[in-house]
Amino acid sequence: MKAADRIEFFSRLRELNPHPKTELLYSSEFELLIAVMLSAQSTDVGVNKVTRRLYPAANTPQAILALGLPALRKAISTLGLYNAKAANVYETCRLLVERHDGEVPRDRDALEALPGVGRKTANVVLNTAFGEPTMAVDTHIFRVANRTGLAPGKTVRQVEDKLLKAVPKEFLVDAHHWLILHGRYVCKARKPDCPNCVVRSLCRYRDKTI
Repeated sequence: MKAADRIEFFSRLRELNPHPKTELLYSSEFELLIAVMLSAQSTDVGVNKVTRRLYPAANTPQAILALGLPALRKAISTLGLYNAKAANVYETCRLLVERHDGEVPRDRDALEALPGVGRKTANVVLNTAFGEPTMAVDTHIFRVANRTGLAPGKTVRQVEDKLLKAVPKEFLVDAHHWLILHGRYVCKARKPDCPNCVVRSLCRYRDKTI
């Protein structure tokens, strides 16, 4: 996609949604971190149902450690992979207390050193909690980047690196949210809603729906 088209692409998304936000509910960096960890192979709606119950009881590393692993496991049991997630969240809380005084670090290496926190989760936290110009590539963003021709790549990391170069700087902080929401609600996997797509005329997808 040409540079002028990329500017127009994000200008249209910004006009449609000037202040995009994650659909995960949170009120602190820690709550966001845990919500993102819980969201793996789960919907934001499902995670929000869990955190609405969990956070009033425990929304700090210290409080979750006090809650205990069995109770934490039970609290998130409606989510897929809840046993592994509970173990990772509990251990992450322990390390946050031991290494970071209970605070979420604003550092990629420190975040990725936490159990259950990979590059994508670290990118989400750095971008959403701290306003860093990162790009967390999930299945939606991977699809949109390839389908539209914005930043085609065979791997998640290739798409991430290409997006960081392709997205104009003025749009980079919010680009993650625009792309994920566009992929979730418009450029859907099975049947993209091309007739109602604001970037249809810029998109390189050959099999647009009518």
